[in-house]
Amino acid sequence: MNRWYGSLSAPEIAAQLTKKSVLCLPIGSYEQHGPHLPLHTDTVIAAEFTNRLIDRYGDQHDLWALPALPYGLSLEHSWAQGTVSLRVGALTTLLDAIVGEFARATPARRLLIVNGHGGNRGILEAVDYELQATHQVRVCVIHPSSLSTAHAKSALPEIHAGVKETSIMLTLAPSDVHLDRLPEALAVDPANGDEVQRLVLDRGTTWPWSSDDDRIASLGIIGGDPRLASAELGEAIITSALDASDQVLQHL
Repeated sequence: MNRWYGSLSAPEIAAQLTKKSVLCLPIGSYEQHGPHLPLHTDTVIAAEFTNRLIDRYGDQHDLWALPALPYGLSLEHSWAQGTVSLRVGALTTLLDAIVGEFARATPARRLLIVNGHGGNRGILEAVDYELQATHQVRVCVIHPSSLSTAHAKSALPEIHAGVKETSIMLTLAPSDVHLDRLPEALAVDPANGDEVQRLVLDRGTTWPWSSDDDRIASLGIIGGDPRLASAELGEAIITSALDASDQVLQHL
């Protein structure tokens, strides 16, 4: 891919970028994803989806890849060793500083944030208003997993490290997936679906849920049995999200 922002020399900025150029900023997290997926799962998904997005639409929409921001808001997983979470104020300040510097250093006035972590959604929905107003850039956030029209057959809603997310990783980073580390005794209880709906998905209320709550999770997994995942499903999820991204980019 020849559209890495960091591969440009300083004199090339004015020659290659215009106010219509789109800077693509992946953001993920470092957090537990059960025993079978790595801490950087969400960052891998955001960065690799960005790469595919630029491979497909880079020339058409003048897209440029920025380095991935690996940390997000992950307090729902802070019970687990290895999880690193920013706080709301820190992430807001960091995004403001990053976008402000790119607005100062380049003529580009389009920003696409590619979010790989569901826990970042709320803050991104709020901060994009401030980024746009403060730095005079057009801002859009896409959530590839939600943008996709492909669905996993699962006994539970696919929230975290289940069939859907494992399938995506089998497509994007298969060497990072270790299904053999899941215990044979792992059991998914469909009865937990009501609590997942109440604590996580209900749009009428908001709860500070945790992935170590055995009413909704097993081994930090909230979703179907990851052993039912497949690279074919992962590819379908990624491909359909890429298909939907063209219209998003046109609007941006």
